[in-house]
Amino acid sequence: MKELIVISGKGGTGKTSLMAAFASLAENKVLCDADVDAADLHLIMNPAVRKQSDFQSGYTADIDREKCTECGLCLDLCRWSAINDEYEVNPIECEGCGVCVYFCPEKAIDFPLNTCGEWYISDTRFGPMVHARLGIAEENSGKLVSLVRQEAKKLGEDKGLDLILTDGPPGVGCPVIASIGGASAVLIVTEPTISGKHDMERVVQLSAYFKVPAMICVNKFDLNVELTREIENYGKEKDLICVGRIPFDPVFTKAMVQAQTVFEYNTDSETIRDIRNIWGKVARELEI
Repeated sequence: MKELIVISGKGGTGKTSLMAAFASLAENKVLCDADVDAADLHLIMNPAVRKQSDFQSGYTADIDREKCTECGLCLDLCRWSAINDEYEVNPIECEGCGVCVYFCPEKAIDFPLNTCGEWYISDTRFGPMVHARLGIAEENSGKLVSLVRQEAKKLGEDKGLDLILTDGPPGVGCPVIASIGGASAVLIVTEPTISGKHDMERVVQLSAYFKVPAMICVNKFDLNVELTREIENYGKEKDLICVGRIPFDPVFTKAMVQAQTVFEYNTDSETIRDIRNIWGKVARELEI
């Protein structure tokens, strides 16, 4: 079973819209939304949830006021200043190191496991989908990304599917690292802007570090044709496959407003043909 991760290096490049378009074209696949901090693929896929589970990770101190003698030791030991003078724990500041729990003479501090979010297995009109939602201001998004990918792989194996199509997170941080490790290939969707080119270069370096083959697609290429050429030349220098260009087209926004893929909204346009050709090249590289 192959796994394609669609990433961007930055937000706003059209990564999710292209991923949704691929969902219209690919067969025998499971969809996976690994952008857990700001998941939005479900807005187009309209998933019907079949299974919902809590995501638990990390610990936060909890002081039992009946046992606490207010000796002040935990205040002195907490290097994050997460405990105030009223012996209340700030869950955002608490890093879960456990020092206060270990040294409390009255054993008045508990250390429960945090519930940070939820993950789901759903049905969509394009096949099964695994997705998640991280709680507000919660951490450990990398762990949730890994969990979502693992569950997508299990689901694909159980159903005998050939491909995992994963909508990866933007940037180059922990969630992106968790999303590309062990993947068959990544498709980097970029745009012809200075920030788009810079962030694409960073995610290319990241993919190379993890030895994951990378492909490049330039979205809205006609906004700056000269910079598009620079991006494509950079790809050639790095022996990357440039699978194609997509022009700026309001059809993406119009389709998104209708909660549709571009293929559902408009089946015959130059942009649609470009995306179909891009998917053909990607599929050949994946040998599917």
